Amino acid sequence: MNQNPSISRAKLPVAIIGGGPVGLAAAAHLVTRGESFVLFDAGHAVGASILQWAHVRLFSPWEFNIDKAARQLLNSSGWIAPNNSDIPTGLEMVEHYFKPFAELPEIKPFIYLNAKVVAVSRKGLNKVKTHGRDDLPFVLHVEMNGERHIVEAKAVIDGSGTWTNPNPILSEGVWTTEEQSFSKQIFYGIPDVLNEHKDRYRGKKVLVVGSGHSAINTLLELGELKGQIPETEIVWVLRKSNLEDVYGGRELDQLAARGELGTRIQRLVESGNVKVITPFHIHEIKKNEDKLQVVGALNGELLQINAIDEIVSNAGSRPDFSFLREVRVIADPSLESTMELAPLIDPNVHSCGTVRPHGEKELRQPEKDFYIVGAKSYGRAPTFLMATGYEQVRSVVAAIVGDREAAERVELELPETGVCSIQKNSCCVPEKSEAVEVDHDGVSSCCSPVTQPITTKSS
Repeated sequence: MNQNPSISRAKLPVAIIGGGPVGLAAAAHLVTRGESFVLFDAGHAVGASILQWAHVRLFSPWEFNIDKAARQLLNSSGWIAPNNSDIPTGLEMVEHYFKPFAELPEIKPFIYLNAKVVAVSRKGLNKVKTHGRDDLPFVLHVEMNGERHIVEAKAVIDGSGTWTNPNPILSEGVWTTEEQSFSKQIFYGIPDVLNEHKDRYRGKKVLVVGSGHSAINTLLELGELKGQIPETEIVWVLRKSNLEDVYGGRELDQLAARGELGTRIQRLVESGNVKVITPFHIHEIKKNEDKLQVVGALNGELLQINAIDEIVSNAGSRPDFSFLREVRVIADPSLESTMELAPLIDPNVHSCGTVRPHGEKELRQPEKDFYIVGAKSYGRAPTFLMATGYEQVRSVVAAIVGDREAAERVELELPETGVCSIQKNSCCVPEKSEAVEVDHDGVSSCCSPVTQPITTKSS
């Protein structure tokens, strides 16, 4: 894969890191603009992270899940589009969208799987050197089949996401050797409770950590398992003081499937089939023979949860910056999001998900032509939606090709959740020019319910 060193920077491809929905959308927009690209994904298939929760049904219909440029390329190939109103599972997303797109002749030759980007830098310079930096190509170090390849690019779009980098269970956010040593009894993600992992959880005492949609999906399946096997015991710990925030808009939600999740989890809690402990902050995990013990604080008082067989951690995830040490990247010190996005998505300020339209300008880094997009651009904030990532890459690609007018124009069409949790000095009441953004994992909501999705433009 080593490239001809005589190729001018202008003729080099744009490198995309990550073969999930946003990375693939970036490829679609580059092809539509006549730009060459190379895409690297560490997984064995496009959408590898989504395949880790293949059994889970999204709450958004196909209408919101397919990038417009990707749809245009697929339509020209004779692709049979899914019904816009149908709601896919993760597996259906990969099978009916990602894979057909990745097989397009304009796309397939430039996708590299099992390809892990381990470093990004400027050719011949470390991050300290400034003179002439912007005129040099990027250099990506990519590990494939046990070999390291050097690839040059004129721009880099990092859409590697956060799913494969989960947060630890401890409320302090620190990984401990104890937690890591108990990995056989801790599942990070959304287990397939009713099928693949059924024997792991049947008749067991299971502790679920987290308050987002991932935790809700896990709990609902555990509830079904308990209906089949009553000996199954479910304990749910979360840090929220008000379960109403978790239940969301329910019947007021413009995405009926998302609203139904809130209704169903409320029904499960009220049935008494799940023990809820909140607000609970986990301080320590211990081993007691073959069982786990979780030690924490409930309303400031010490509490131990004993005799746990299994833990499912749905405590969110965080971005990986380790391979970006030699490029000039700035992240917000608390959220680890792109700096300009932090005040828009900070859950310490507001939890309603109100985010004004944003694109290339807010995603711009000190390193010219380097962008972090998708869930990774939101860092640890849990309010990301695929449609937001599609709009991000549309704007970023426009900037890369020099179309400033298109880069500065931002359009978002997102459904409302029908509920808002407002804190003091929150920005939950949108300005006239703001759009409402909805969440990826159950935290955000909207403020001023409307009957139609909002379309906004920013100039």
